[in-house]
Amino acid sequence: MEKPSYTLSELCICAASEAWRDGGEVLATGIGLIPRLAASLAKMTHSPELMMTDGEAYLVSEPVPVGPRDNYQPKIEGYMNYSRVFLNIGIGHRHAMTGPVQMDKYGQTNISFIGDNHLSPKAQLLGARGFPGNTINHTNSMFFPNHNNRCFVGNEVDMVSGVGYNPSKKLKGMKSEFINLGLIISNLSVMDFKGPNNQIQVKSLHPGVEIQEVIDNTGFELLHDKYVVTPTPSNEQLSIIRDFLDPHNLREQALPDRSDK
Repeated sequence: MEKPSYTLSELCICAASEAWRDGGEVLATGIGLIPRLAASLAKMTHSPELMMTDGEAYLVSEPVPVGPRDNYQPKIEGYMNYSRVFLNIGIGHRHAMTGPVQMDKYGQTNISFIGDNHLSPKAQLLGARGFPGNTINHTNSMFFPNHNNRCFVGNEVDMVSGVGYNPSKKLKGMKSEFINLGLIISNLSVMDFKGPNNQIQVKSLHPGVEIQEVIDNTGFELLHDKYVVTPTPSNEQLSIIRDFLDPHNLREQALPDRSDK
């Protein structure tokens, strides 16, 4: 089979950039290399209205390339300190894409620890950090570099760090409209929460992936009655990624092609 003209990382970056399409003027935060490149690609193509920082304290009119900057100077257009970031979070003007360790069928996510007992976890992770507040205030999408049953778990995640659509966790007076989970991007597929009662459904399969592979590597039932093939990157997208956003090809270290593993 002829090798495609794009890599898995480039495919996922382009697919993930769609999370911000038609989202309006919100603060785009991509946490991790692939989500960051995806947000940057979205701003440079279909969503120029996105707000983006340089990773420090300033808004930039153009995404900052990753890796060594050489002589590149960020194009500063405004101040964005912590208080302004939290103002955007509080009013819902943010869309973050994160990389949780676990997710369950409700979209609840875990970045805290693995195991049944928080006092003696099998693996200690970051802690809940800002996930609880983020997931009840603004849109969140997720990226998983390795789609398997340990990430997409059959039971509830070991520690709910990010709020999802679990009806048993809904408190009296809680307004569920503030919970807005967007796309789930993995190395196999793109999914969303647009099934009945926010059931996770397969939106597209990456080229060469069969639906059974996704089902076998997901610990909960997926809706998969209508899906397409994930669109392949355009020449314009590839040029932006390769020549400007990631000229040092860090993306291939973050997400190697499946055949390269």
